[in-house]
Amino acid sequence: MNSLRPMRFTGAILFTAILGLVLAPGFAARAPAQDAPDVGPTPRLVMKPMESHIGNITGHAAAAKSDYRRYCAGCHGDLGDANGENAVWLDPKPRDFTIASFKCRSTLTGTLPTDEDLYNTIGRGLTNSNMPIWNTFTRQQRADLVAYIKIFSPRWDKEKAGDPIKVPAEPPVSIESIAHGKALFTKLECWKCHGPAGKGDGPSAGTLTDSKDNPIRPYNFALGKDDSRFKCGNTNQDIYKIFMTGVDGTPMPSFADVIQPNDAWDLVHFLRTLQINRHGKENEVLSAAHGVIPPYVDKNPAPAAPADNKSPGGGH
Repeated sequence: MNSLRPMRFTGAILFTAILGLVLAPGFAARAPAQDAPDVGPTPRLVMKPMESHIGNITGHAAAAKSDYRRYCAGCHGDLGDANGENAVWLDPKPRDFTIASFKCRSTLTGTLPTDEDLYNTIGRGLTNSNMPIWNTFTRQQRADLVAYIKIFSPRWDKEKAGDPIKVPAEPPVSIESIAHGKALFTKLECWKCHGPAGKGDGPSAGTLTDSKDNPIRPYNFALGKDDSRFKCGNTNQDIYKIFMTGVDGTPMPSFADVIQPNDAWDLVHFLRTLQINRHGKENEVLSAAHGVIPPYVDKNPAPAAPADNKSPGGGH
């Protein structure tokens, strides 16, 4: 009986090997396909003679090479493609400069930002992101970095920056203005993303992605206190520009073709009331109304359709 054990052991090995040969093609066929990477050495970055102009300061791309590699490349990548060594850990992801699509602009959606827009973003940072406030740079350093950012996308070779939108003077805050803003918030379906109380919990909030298919959350107005900042600033003028220019690369569209300038200011005033912990004129007006926003009554309703003067029988 003991002489049979080596034979049984050998047979088991042969059976396992044959079974592996039979099943291996099937398993290989079910393995997920993987796209081939772009192999080869990393292309060298071409230093274009880009400039920026902010007031009386002229920025030069070549002068910012060292600052960019030291302070920016870790997230945005050496090639400006948002593939820096830290990018994998960041949420939201860094800006991809090769696309030249920027969130914070004074220009219409789809157009390039002004040099001053980029300059302000560097100095202000982006709230609710990993982009800090770079207020340690001199004005010249910031201007040089603006010029450096332009070397990454061919759009800067072919296109000019868009024209800044005109921001009209802000009208006084009133409970009527807030009521109209509330009506617009409902009509424009802002609540679907930002939620009925502006907490970023609308029914579409969990489905939103940016232009690179990364998940993105809508702004929660209820967070913060007096230091509450929107992504692109903290003044009422900044809020006005956000929804009149849109936030490119995100689901937040431009409403410039949808609402009139005065209507936009009413929406600004209502949005401020959603910042429930903020001390400001809007919440003072709302508090004076005992915290109740009345129904909006349109003082300029559309004209009624002309009456049909024909009799039921069709006679004259």
